[in-house]
Amino acid sequence: MKKDEHIVRYTRETVPKGKTDWERLRRMTDEEIEQAASSDPDAPPTDFEFWQDAQVVRPRETERVTLRLDREVLDFFRRQGRGYQSRMNAVLQAYVDAQRRKAG
Repeated sequence: MKKDEHIVRYTRETVPKGKTDWERLRRMTDEEIEQAASSDPDAPPTDFEFWQDAQVVRPRETERVTLRLDREVLDFFRRQGRGYQSRMNAVLQAYVDAQRRKAG
């Protein structure tokens, strides 16, 4: 697989048109937008209790390394799509955390 094989470049003039009907949205009142948002089954409104135990989690700084992996391992994570390196890091971090708890 070539490094640039999945890179797609656009200019301002060639960006594909999205599915959002911006004119319709501009014509909507604040009340109509609020009603549409509150009736979205994929994004139900939240209340104070929902966020009560929330914690801010800042991403850790990462370091670029060269790492040799079995092709099967790399292919497995790549097949899961974008963010595969972050998922690999999360798996390794979970392992580190488990080992620390064991050593506890």
